[in-house]
Amino acid sequence: MNKISYESLLQKQSLPLELKEVLTWDRIEKFCIQNDDKVYIAFSGGLDSTVLLHLVRRFNPKIEGVFSNTGLEYPETVEFIKTFDNIKILYPKKSFYEVIQDHGYPIISKEVAKNISRYRNTKDPLQKEYRLYGTKNGVKVGKMGVIPKKWKYLIDAPFKISDRCCDILKKQPLQLYEKFTGNKPFIGTMAVDSNRRTMDYLKNGCNSFKEGKEKSTPLGFWRRGDVLSYVKKYDLPINPVYSMGEKHTGCIFCCFGCHLESKPNRFQRMEGHHINLYNYCLDTLGLRDVLDFIGIEYKKGD
Repeated sequence: MNKISYESLLQKQSLPLELKEVLTWDRIEKFCIQNDDKVYIAFSGGLDSTVLLHLVRRFNPKIEGVFSNTGLEYPETVEFIKTFDNIKILYPKKSFYEVIQDHGYPIISKEVAKNISRYRNTKDPLQKEYRLYGTKNGVKVGKMGVIPKKWKYLIDAPFKISDRCCDILKKQPLQLYEKFTGNKPFIGTMAVDSNRRTMDYLKNGCNSFKEGKEKSTPLGFWRRGDVLSYVKKYDLPINPVYSMGEKHTGCIFCCFGCHLESKPNRFQRMEGHHINLYNYCLDTLGLRDVLDFIGIEYKKGD
């Protein structure tokens, strides 16, 4: 596939919702045809995936939705997902507790956690030098994979750090499902979500047909306002966690990005509406010590 220009993405993003729906149906139809209807909808219970589920099932009501239950979702999310028909629920082989014991805590960001983990787990002095300074034998070789100066102190943290959580708890069950069924996913991500997803869209567009990595992101050129307008237009049900002040429906004990949140942050909000989960994550899972170490406030009064 030819790469898509940034100007083309901006042009599609500026289209009215009605035209975006038409273009999205076209991407959905092409992906279904290309994969002989061996497809499924990755459904998380969030706004984006709720819109995706509705759009795809307007095209074909029989397409299965699949929810990867990591065990870290709010109970309201799990109950919300159970209100939809034809949803298959998958479960990981490990618990979050086992993942953090074996690999480490997900803190700061996936990139930072990955690079710290690789620094700690390699015996190669050149790799350690690169992770710290971007050099090998004192010669500058790059920036990718280098631990930012701000977070280098985490190398000596008294706990394990890793980016493996999402791979083990969410992605692996979906990968096993795809291997067993042969189905390929519709995913509700958009270019506006992050720089990484923008680059992915510019490279592949909505549909990627690369063998072994087939996927469709038919909302790729939508904006956040389009999702909200679509929900209102079709009077779609909304996950109740949004009414609790949450902006996302993902894993509730994840620490990625919590240092960027204003007060009350995700843990301070959790203390207010799920005190038992709050105490469990701080004490049983050991997040109290982790958050103290990285300077994240977690009490409502902090």
